[in-house]
Amino acid sequence: MTEPLHQLYRELGYQFDQSSLLQRALTHRSADESNNERLEFLGDAILGFVIADALYRNYRDANEGQLSRLRARLVKKESLAAIARKLGLGSYLNLGAGELRSGGHARDSILADALEALFAAVYLDSGYQSARNLILKLYHERIDGLSAAMQEKDPKTRLQEYLQSRKVALPDYTILAVSGEQHDQHFDVACQVAELDLITQGSGSSRRKAEQKAAADMLELLLE
Repeated sequence: MTEPLHQLYRELGYQFDQSSLLQRALTHRSADESNNERLEFLGDAILGFVIADALYRNYRDANEGQLSRLRARLVKKESLAAIARKLGLGSYLNLGAGELRSGGHARDSILADALEALFAAVYLDSGYQSARNLILKLYHERIDGLSAAMQEKDPKTRLQEYLQSRKVALPDYTILAVSGEQHDQHFDVACQVAELDLITQGSGSSRRKAEQKAAADMLELLLE
């Protein structure tokens, strides 16, 4: 590590009691057997929960699909790497000689993994609330700047809006068949826009997925 850790402490707004946890979080597998891979595994789970909880509370009108897309956008590698760069995390990484030569300190995957490992290190150092506080501090602007409406809407919603904008009656969805065992069912669904004399079919492992597929096919017909 090329920079003194007190600068990183200031950036994080957090002081480690067990500095060895931070050292491990910043150590890539190319540098030492005692590295951040296990911490990254734990940090990934902690980050996913904290972000899911924050989105659930902040976006009360968002449905499951929208919340999932918002979470994926926040926890993807590129977002993590951007936050890590803002912290200057690359300057503190302990990398093997090969990774140093190839610019590993600036690679998205290495930065993202190190940041997740850092979240786990804080959790192990002083508990969940400290890890949550740090994650929300670093993600504050990103969470507040999100809008569920910015995310791609699901096919059923887009079909409904398309038909409403043209003053066409909304589609009817009908289950055509259900097959398979109770724990592994398969649904076939029809989507009908009677006013336009159009019908499509969709299949899926749930009624919702089958309806979404039928709606997507209907949109393709209408937009041809």
